[in-house]
Amino acid sequence: MNAHTLRIGTAGWSIPRAVAGEFPASGTGLERYAARFNAAEINTSFYRPHRRATWERWAASVPDGFRFAVKLPKAITHDARLKDCEPLLARFAEESGGLGDKRGATLVQLPPKLEFDAEIARTFFAQARAMLGPVVCEPRHASWFEAQADALLAEQQIARVAADPARVPLAAAPGGWPGLAYFRLHGSPRPYWSGYDAPALRDWSEKLAPTTENWVIFDNTASGRAAQDALAFEAMLRY
Repeated sequence: MNAHTLRIGTAGWSIPRAVAGEFPASGTGLERYAARFNAAEINTSFYRPHRRATWERWAASVPDGFRFAVKLPKAITHDARLKDCEPLLARFAEESGGLGDKRGATLVQLPPKLEFDAEIARTFFAQARAMLGPVVCEPRHASWFEAQADALLAEQQIARVAADPARVPLAAAPGGWPGLAYFRLHGSPRPYWSGYDAPALRDWSEKLAPTTENWVIFDNTASGRAAQDALAFEAMLRY
């Protein structure tokens, strides 16, 4: 796995005190973070819009090879539930376009009760990919892991996220379009709090796709373990 096909980072770019010595001492938090990792997932966009100037500032703070994953607003996924979203998608595409070529995958995290509807999904994902480029989807209703849904995601070139903890067994592995693999490690058994020991990290490393771009995002930020686990994962793969 070469460096160009593997992106490791955390949700946000917080640097806990326990691992602060692993990062440069000077610079903004994002500048220090980007000196060690080549990716970050922006979750705040799920809750509220950001001015394009804010996205531009973030892009200017990181090296050329760095990429941000951006989380789609809940106004689209949870309020509109993917229906009639073209104006909302256009607004988000314009705002997050401030990242320029440092905008990587767009994350579509679906509500746990949102069932798969082929017509709605086909229309939505065609629009999203046309406006935003690479799109990954983290569904949480069991219907999205059935063959029809997986085939539609593959047809629309939408990668299905591998998530931990997995709500259904298939959720632990990437699905949909195989052109990108995206892992969201929320912490297990206690989401957002539990850390990953070396055997668990080794297990996840063995699930990486060998022939495509992989994103591994640690989202166990509530305990401060995300950065620690991301550093350990990176070191494990390096050696």
